[in-house]
Amino acid sequence: MAKKRSSRPRRIPRKRKHGFLSRMHTRGGRAVIKNRRLKGRKLLTVA
Repeated sequence: MAKKRSSRPRRIPRKRKHGFLSRMHTRGGRAVIKNRRLKGRKLLTVA
């Protein structure tokens, strides 16, 4: 028996969960964006 994939990527759920707007919605998410900006990350959230 073959194992099933543990990950089944879908763009919409990913963006809703980890996207820029959902990050900006919460205080902790804004902190994440701030820290990634300070670190100089090219991508702040999932593309």
